[in-house]
Amino acid sequence: MRYISMPILSLFCMLTMSVKSMAQDKPCVAEQEYFGEQPPGLIPKLFDPKIVSPEGRFEGGTFNHDMTEFYFTRKNGKYKKRTFFVIRYENGCWGEEAETDIRWPQFSADGKVMRLGKQYKERTATGWSAPKSLGTFIQEQGHGLSVSANGTYYFPFYKKQDNGHGNIGYSKRVNGQYQDPIKLGQQINTGEWIAHPYIAPDESYLMWDVVRDVGHGGSDIYISFKNKEGEWLPAINMGEHINTDSDESSPWVSHDGKYLFFSRGDWYRRADGSKNWVGRSYWVDAKVIENLRPKL
Repeated sequence: MRYISMPILSLFCMLTMSVKSMAQDKPCVAEQEYFGEQPPGLIPKLFDPKIVSPEGRFEGGTFNHDMTEFYFTRKNGKYKKRTFFVIRYENGCWGEEAETDIRWPQFSADGKVMRLGKQYKERTATGWSAPKSLGTFIQEQGHGLSVSANGTYYFPFYKKQDNGHGNIGYSKRVNGQYQDPIKLGQQINTGEWIAHPYIAPDESYLMWDVVRDVGHGGSDIYISFKNKEGEWLPAINMGEHINTDSDESSPWVSHDGKYLFFSRGDWYRRADGSKNWVGRSYWVDAKVIENLRPKL
């Protein structure tokens, strides 16, 4: 029989206790949905879970279809450039975040497709496929992208005649091929820096951000509903609780339909003269959308 000397045994015990102590320093976050954060009401509140924002540098993020992964960004402070992360729910807890090269993913409702701007990946038996091109219909796509339940794409696109301000349009799939985008009307495409559309799964409403002469200052979030004939109604500013004198942008609704998320922030001038965005993520009960829906 071999014996372990007392000094070595003591060192082993100290290391074991140290590992246990480290594990206890970061308690298990067992709540899967929204990291256990207290849900908001009809007044937006900051979405800033400590597990992804220990230093307050969390900008925003999105869950995958079954809320087992959260892709998010941090910026400013020690993050000189926007840095992309993913955190996963495993073994009954949210794990450690890790940097990722996946940027601003969007997931289909069934989790089989991950959309990445002008590319997409498909779920396979061994993971995700290599990136695939969506095709030429989206080559002029600008800031933002949203897809309805039937696969129609809504996105801002930029042409020379638009003077750089963009227009939101849509592209339907016909006989297996996506058509060239069709620009929406003036109900939607009025103002400057039109961007970040979100289309309802049933295409009954569209949200986006834009700078207009009337509003609360900076970019505001607007919404337009369809009438019974399928026509887009005049845009509605989403109101003083969502829009402020800061810049509000990038609205989206969670897969479960419960909450509206958006960004709020401001541009600041650095010492070198360059501009820097400082923004945070906010959430609000999605009933605010239904409260604005016209009684048709």
